[in-house]
Amino acid sequence: MTDTPASDVSDASSADTSVSATPQAPLAGLRVLDLATLFAGPLAATMLGDFGAEVVKVEHPAKPDPSRGHGPAKDGVGLWWKLLGRNKKNLTLDLSTPGGRDVLLRLAAGADVVVENFRPGTLEKWGLGWAELSAANPRLVLARVTGFGQFGPYSRRPGFGTLAEAMSGFAAVTGEPDGPPTLPPFGLADSVAALSTAYAVMTALAGRERTGRGQVVDMAIIEPMLTVLGPQPVWYDQLGYVQPRTGNRSTNNAPRNTYRTADGRWLAVSTSAQSVAERVVRLVGRPELAAEPWFGSGAGRARHADELDEAVGGWIARHDAATVVAAFDEAQAAVAPVYDVRDVMADEQYRALGSITEVEDAELGTVKMQNVLFRLSETPGAIRWAGRPHGADTDAVLAELGLTGAEIAGLRDEGAV
Repeated sequence: MTDTPASDVSDASSADTSVSATPQAPLAGLRVLDLATLFAGPLAATMLGDFGAEVVKVEHPAKPDPSRGHGPAKDGVGLWWKLLGRNKKNLTLDLSTPGGRDVLLRLAAGADVVVENFRPGTLEKWGLGWAELSAANPRLVLARVTGFGQFGPYSRRPGFGTLAEAMSGFAAVTGEPDGPPTLPPFGLADSVAALSTAYAVMTALAGRERTGRGQVVDMAIIEPMLTVLGPQPVWYDQLGYVQPRTGNRSTNNAPRNTYRTADGRWLAVSTSAQSVAERVVRLVGRPELAAEPWFGSGAGRARHADELDEAVGGWIARHDAATVVAAFDEAQAAVAPVYDVRDVMADEQYRALGSITEVEDAELGTVKMQNVLFRLSETPGAIRWAGRPHGADTDAVLAELGLTGAEIAGLRDEGAV
């Protein structure tokens, strides 16, 4: 991974998107068309771009990706877009027009991957379904990201991550036992689906190496969330067990909770390992608890969570956060402060990893954002530029495709770009 940000640019509309991935970037040479919006599909394309793929973001000429208007903005520039749109060239194209359809098919003929999240049947309505795309390029991988998948009784419903967080079982187990089901305050399901989509695309590309042909990835956002929730279906199938809401506690081990320190900070403690649980109770001055018969298993400790929380929470409440963290570190017990973004930006471990990096940007000067997702020792990823203005690369992309100035002007007259 590199902390070297995007290339220097002189103005918002002329960023040097000719800066390509370094030759050792693992996905250099991979060409991706991002037709998707909000948020799983575009984020999957971002992850591919971070490791060298050439990504062209396709947006409607009059209706940009709504993420440009989500959340806070600075001087009219949407900040979320700077993250989501990084490492992508930006092209406007109305796929419902004849000219837009023709351009998309020409782009697809030279691409490796198309990512889309229209409702099932929309691309087919425009003459851009799998039949047409695969005819233009038999090696193409088409990643279709929707709330409920391409078939089934819910497939044509509008689908957002919030619905997946509700329907997967996540909200049902999140929150206090006597409180309502709780939704996350960020795009959790979309992000999990993005990771899953990027993995699915790479799997399909690996398959293409053996068969010579592309295929369709059908990603339903409800399914990755179901997977990350763990063994709930197995528990229910075999035992009829339905996991309850337990707040910050766990039904699998204890002590596991957040505890407030004498100086008003919150700390999270986890004791998934038996040896760590024993170290914690010794640290807080209650070694006799480790001799109890029920202490020998995570489930047994979870049944005595009140007693363990009182012991651990009482000790932590008598000390400031720095003292508690130092004592836990010395005892080789697991503890972490509960951070907000200010703490993340200042934390020495995140700094050592380079988890937050600074990217030069023509509109904002510089912008700090999360770095690429993981480090590779030989073929690192990089952020070459932040999210581009709407349509900033339309003429350049169309010219690369071989269209003349007159042809581009004709597409503008048609409203196709």
